[in-house]
Amino acid sequence: MEHKKGKHTVCIHEGQIEDQQFGGAISPIYMATSYPFLDVKEKRYPRYFNTPNQEVISSKVAALEHAESAVPFSSGMAAISTSLFAFLQSGDHVVFQNELYGGSYNLIQQDFHRYGIQYSFTKGLDASHFESEIRENTKVIYMETPSNPLLSITDIRAVADMAKKRGIITMIDNTFASPLNQTPLDLGIDISIHSATKYLSGHSDISAGVVAGSGAHIEKIMLQGRNLGGNLSDFMCFLLERSIKTLALRIEKHNENAQYIADQLSLNSKISKVFYPGLETHKNHDLAKSQMHGFGGMLSFELKAAFDAQVFQKKLLMIKPSMSLAGVESTIIQPSLTSHALLSAEERENQGISDNLLRLSVGLENKEDILNDIEQALT
Repeated sequence: MEHKKGKHTVCIHEGQIEDQQFGGAISPIYMATSYPFLDVKEKRYPRYFNTPNQEVISSKVAALEHAESAVPFSSGMAAISTSLFAFLQSGDHVVFQNELYGGSYNLIQQDFHRYGIQYSFTKGLDASHFESEIRENTKVIYMETPSNPLLSITDIRAVADMAKKRGIITMIDNTFASPLNQTPLDLGIDISIHSATKYLSGHSDISAGVVAGSGAHIEKIMLQGRNLGGNLSDFMCFLLERSIKTLALRIEKHNENAQYIADQLSLNSKISKVFYPGLETHKNHDLAKSQMHGFGGMLSFELKAAFDAQVFQKKLLMIKPSMSLAGVESTIIQPSLTSHALLSAEERENQGISDNLLRLSVGLENKEDILNDIEQALT
């Protein structure tokens, strides 16, 4: 019986290239853009997603996601758009969750009509809300859980089971959870997508995306990707491999710190709401417990009306008001001015995104220092 490797071991060793020339402890970087074509099993080319360093990332993420295959991209949006366009064409319909990352929402609103792709958004997050939007020409269901920025939870298995009965492909943005906190393919999802810029990188210095799924699905996405050209360079693959080696360690600390901060902020009289699936008061806490291995490093909170969100952010001393998330350092944003700024005020209101809502990416600093910074800014 084959021994099943633990998550820390997979993060460190899976897919690594052996340095046969010098015996180095890490994968060498293969920066070539030109490879042989005569008498070879496979013609290698960076845009074909099959260079040695690209294959390291594919193997490592596939193992973490419990998938047959995976493919890296140059950004999260490259991963999302390529995956969607690989399975959709003019006349097809796709159902989207109503709570989505702003970049995904913009792609849908700005580009889908130009390609004749029909779409609809759910009116809630229950499986019945997805089912009610299905049409005869529905080919894909797309969800995001935990969602950005309200950390809402969708019942992954229920949606996947419902879609499978109808032969519909399911996709999930698994960025906020990371493959350490959530493995959607185990729950029946077909394709799991990450902005690897976030937790997989974890150091705020890499732009990348990754998609994981069955061999057949990933092959279809790769073929689409060759035409769109969103491949990840070998140097960035090398850096991403370095980062993933510490992913399990980092996620454990992110989870611990975020739970502590969420618990403490829930007791603060200057904060009206805290959104974190690890809180027992979260509307989907039990569901999150049933499908997640940890509750993640992301939370959101809403300042009471007497406070100005921009003034509060400027008073922070350690936590950085910064556009991205999931780095080792704690960062904060105001979604109404950043990730969801291109949505209309009405669209933001429909999603529950107020001007006083702040999304906190809890870093790896001492948790007491993170809390102290928030509290001093509030006073």
